[in-house]
Amino acid sequence: MSPVLDLAHDLIRRRSVTPDDAGCLPLIANRLEAVGFRIEHLRYGDVDNLWATHGGEGPVLAFLGHTDVVPTGPEDRWASPPFEPTEREGLLYGRGAADMKGSVAAMVVALERFVVAHPDHAGTVGLLLTSDEEGVALHGVREVVEHFTRTGQCIDACVVGEPSAKAKLGDLIRVGRRGSLSGTLTVRGVQGHVAYPDKAKNPIHAFAPALAALAAERWDEGNADFPPTSFQVSNVHAGTGANNVIPGELVALINFRYATASTADELRERTEAILRAHGVDFTIEWHLSGRPFLATPGGRLREVVVNVCRDLCGTDPEQSTGGGTSDGRFIAPMGAEVIELGPVNATIHKVDECVSIADLERLPDLYEAICERMLLDPVSPPEARPGV
Repeated sequence: MSPVLDLAHDLIRRRSVTPDDAGCLPLIANRLEAVGFRIEHLRYGDVDNLWATHGGEGPVLAFLGHTDVVPTGPEDRWASPPFEPTEREGLLYGRGAADMKGSVAAMVVALERFVVAHPDHAGTVGLLLTSDEEGVALHGVREVVEHFTRTGQCIDACVVGEPSAKAKLGDLIRVGRRGSLSGTLTVRGVQGHVAYPDKAKNPIHAFAPALAALAAERWDEGNADFPPTSFQVSNVHAGTGANNVIPGELVALINFRYATASTADELRERTEAILRAHGVDFTIEWHLSGRPFLATPGGRLREVVVNVCRDLCGTDPEQSTGGGTSDGRFIAPMGAEVIELGPVNATIHKVDECVSIADLERLPDLYEAICERMLLDPVSPPEARPGV
């Protein structure tokens, strides 16, 4: 069994349902410490985080991942136990195989190989892992970045191991992500009997025209890098459970996935203005889980990752800003260039999650090549280094 496949097996066996790390981070820390990495364990609340670094002065290249996984759903629907890694027909099955214990294993193996081959490399290479990515994400990378800010730690470039590919390794990389702004909207009414509507105020009726206006609103036109901002309602709840009672309150959960063409403040203000214009009596609690970010075209890391995919995978990767959010949203505001590169994402969060064994065994080569091109030759373009 290859080193990356062996480590992926070990990680999948650990029932690390968010935010429980289940011993993944100590296992990784021991391996990296054995090849000279400095280890910093950062625990906030019930969340474990690991920051492992090797090197000294110069640019900081970080690899970012998470060891926590989503719940399995009904385990009897899995063809094999979700926490027992199983290989069949060229695929490795298990919860977290693609999202993202496979990438984490590949990062560890790549970093071990890189520092053993180049113990005196320029700059610093680091691995940042958390057990709080799939959950509320309050005590994971978000809080680690606050710690870095207090202590003066910087990151110049960051590779996130989220599963990015569509059909095969290297066919798509994420060069940015949309922001995510959520709101819990409460519409106030007056509870009463349905036979006496004049003595009540139905919050559902009050909200319906405003909802139609919100859904029809064109928030922006997007731009060359991002699609237009989207507005969605994920839940509406009202009523007492009886069909003869006008409810006194309605609660709706709303979300914006927004591009750099808008700001969170603008979206908040426009939403509330539409609600007021329709006479809705409301309160709204907003939560900004992350702002949009984009790796600048022509940026060093973006160029390196594109060329690594071309050279090692034989593909010209699509450079996308689609999908949901990732922990890269916390790293980008540090001034870091952030790129996401990982395996195929077709089965993530599903029953029978799996990853291609062939892709998994090639992924350390991609991560190691990124280290070489960023830290061994950080100035000249990658194509100037024959044989890499």
